[in-house]
Amino acid sequence: MFSESVQDYLKAIYHLHGEDGRVTTSALAAHLNVSAASVTGMLKKLAELGLVTYEPYQGAALTPAGEKAALEVIRHHRLIELYLTKAMGYSWDQVHAEAERLEHVISEDFEERMATLLGDPAFDPHGDPIPTRSGQVASSSRRTLAEADEGSLVCVERIRDEDPDLLREVAGLGLWPRTRLLIGARAADASLTVYFPSGQSCSVSARVASSIFVVDP
Repeated sequence: MFSESVQDYLKAIYHLHGEDGRVTTSALAAHLNVSAASVTGMLKKLAELGLVTYEPYQGAALTPAGEKAALEVIRHHRLIELYLTKAMGYSWDQVHAEAERLEHVISEDFEERMATLLGDPAFDPHGDPIPTRSGQVASSSRRTLAEADEGSLVCVERIRDEDPDLLREVAGLGLWPRTRLLIGARAADASLTVYFPSGQSCSVSARVASSIFVVDP
């Protein structure tokens, strides 16, 4: 198994990559809260290991081996999140930090037992797809609630899970994954009104709306 630091870099590259598959040094430095020099040194190491392709000033992209390793860590993370909520009574705003710590240390046997106990789930508590054992992962929407057209019908697919305060706010509004919404009017501060199938409505701030990803129902 690769070191925790290597796994963190591979996971970050996977999450941050653009349409061309590449991530800039500055984006990685900001995401991981490290210096650009540290990122450059690690990318060179990852390239030597055959996990990324790296060119100075052009950023880095995962190789097939690097993507496989990244998806394995992501599978650990998302299974742990679901296990903590389903089996241990954690709320969905508590599990990300715990999974960040545990994802690096569980064995493949532990992963398999969790997956079997949970019924081989497809999604974590926040709506993110769980990679399969073979490293396949369902595509995810990049369209946020903030980008949805007024008057359109959408379905919540997933919510960013890094910020516990945001997740508690989302839960308080009832904006769970798979919730259908009708998009209402936008206010001057970019907040918007959404309507539930029950006819009830709520106001969603621009910050929250930009952290919720939606698909067509």
